[in-house]
Amino acid sequence: MYDLRQLKLLPELNRAPAMEHFLQFDAAALGGGALPGKTKELIALGVALTTQCVYCLEIHNKAARKQGATDDEIAEVTLVAAALRAGAAITHGLHLFSQRDEGHP
Repeated sequence: MYDLRQLKLLPELNRAPAMEHFLQFDAAALGGGALPGKTKELIALGVALTTQCVYCLEIHNKAARKQGATDDEIAEVTLVAAALRAGAAITHGLHLFSQRDEGHP
């Protein structure tokens, strides 16, 4: 189902005005600013690991490495993303206990 060659289909989406705005937003978010490019790409990679977007993983891994990201940095990003994903499961699980307050056993 997931094949990076599908990214070649982006021109189909590029005809939509919303896609043009998305691409502008994406470029602005990842462009110059207070954070260096490598840091932004490592953040993007961590988010992609959390959302599990295979296309984003490929794109931001290449971009992070192009910006000089090392294997050690990517390993740390991976573990931070794993910790946050696991932490989210725990905090969401806590909400399940609130049903006791609503008359459920």
